[in-house]
Amino acid sequence: MEIVLITGMSGSGKSVALNALEDAGYYCVDNLPPELLTEFVGLQQQRQSQRVAIAMDVRSADSLPLVPELLKSLRKQGLAVKLLFFDAATETLVHRYSETRRKHPLSQNLSRSEASDTKHVLMEVIELERELLTELRELAHVIDTSLIRPSQLQGYVKDVLSTPAAQLTLVFESFAFKRGIPLDADYLFDVRMLPNPHYEPSLRALTGLDAPVIEFLRAQPEVQRLQDDIERFLRHWLDAMARDHRSYVTVAIGCTGGKHRSVYLVQRLGALFAAQWNTVTRHRDAHEA
Repeated sequence: MEIVLITGMSGSGKSVALNALEDAGYYCVDNLPPELLTEFVGLQQQRQSQRVAIAMDVRSADSLPLVPELLKSLRKQGLAVKLLFFDAATETLVHRYSETRRKHPLSQNLSRSEASDTKHVLMEVIELERELLTELRELAHVIDTSLIRPSQLQGYVKDVLSTPAAQLTLVFESFAFKRGIPLDADYLFDVRMLPNPHYEPSLRALTGLDAPVIEFLRAQPEVQRLQDDIERFLRHWLDAMARDHRSYVTVAIGCTGGKHRSVYLVQRLGALFAAQWNTVTRHRDAHEA
């Protein structure tokens, strides 16, 4: 049985991911108390369920410390368990709560006087939530939802879940510095010093997925040198990370607009590492205006 455990910040898109998994044929449960995880998995084994998705978060704050040991126990039984952590910038979360007018799960413990300054209190409880979820975040594959649409998020989740659970997976992600750095990056490379196709009128509207842009960047010696440097660095350290039982490593590559140089390098590096490692490539900002 394949088990996907979804956790992360309130308002970060966990419900969107859970709905996507339900559509994909997973038996989904939201807000399962950690104390019931072992019994629930046993029940699903009796029912011969093949794929199960479970959401746990700060609504079960008191028992969240139990989760790491519970996951170890399930894996010792030979079960494939993937842990996904959904995150977003604090300002993004505050904005989402303001739009929906929903209460944060941790705000229910506040007195009326404390709740007078809604935005200030919301930022405080979000930071408290981050602290409570720190250990789970370190064990999980992190997906930053600050700047991605629900449809993109569904695609990210499906890409990650399509990779085998037993081997380290490399996620290469392109992004635009002008829209902010991804929170889910383990390694980040700045490629803004490279020749920019944006200044070629015939290439401006294209992306690093298009043949004319690929040909332009492939002809630049600086681009190849930087690609070689990144490849050399990763090949040197990936075996050590795999021995450390890392499940996912996210390599973010950014340029100014996230359309040309970063996209090209993500595609090239993804192809170079695909023969040895599970690889996923994604482009956060390639098709943004």
